[in-house]
Amino acid sequence: MGLAALQATAAGDYRAAFLWMIAATAVDGVDGWLARLARVGEVAPGVDGGRLDDIVDYLTYVVAPAFLLARSGLLPAQLAWPAAAAMLLSSAYGFSRVDAKTPDHFFTGFPSYWNIVALYLYVLGLGPATNLAVVGALTVLVFVPIGYIYPSRTEAWRAPTVVLGSIWAGVMAAIAWRLPDVSRAAAVASLTFPIYYVVLSFALRARRRATRK
Repeated sequence: MGLAALQATAAGDYRAAFLWMIAATAVDGVDGWLARLARVGEVAPGVDGGRLDDIVDYLTYVVAPAFLLARSGLLPAQLAWPAAAAMLLSSAYGFSRVDAKTPDHFFTGFPSYWNIVALYLYVLGLGPATNLAVVGALTVLVFVPIGYIYPSRTEAWRAPTVVLGSIWAGVMAAIAWRLPDVSRAAAVASLTFPIYYVVLSFALRARRRATRK
């Protein structure tokens, strides 16, 4: 799916690229459950599923959207490739840090949801300079040790998060499916879930810090 997204981007078919990235995200939501169902740890003990998951996620969440942002004209022409490189390098650090995922199921630093960022930048039409500022800010946030919730695993507020996240995912898939026709109103309305995600992450971070004291 990541390779298909790259191929679609190279061909200028951004709709297909986003749909492949969304499909990869959907698989990412169930791959751990499927691995446990298939007892991969017992059947193939020599395979590190967690490492494979990180490799695939880096391709589909980072490399594919970075390539799309660099090729699509969404960023200033002279800075598009440096910005994409910054995404790759910062997320390489984020993926490789030992506390990238905490025992209580939080991501440390901005969790490299670049596929989602790229789709929003594409449909909102904010302009290359604003898009560059967004990419720059999120690149910096990869290094800031704030805990962001793992939607399907963080115990606090998990049920409403999964329900709202599923609805939001359906809306984003519908938005991508309708490209190049863009409903900015729907895109703006869909920002409700990312805002909820960030606010809940910050609130739970404050609670975790208070508990540790």
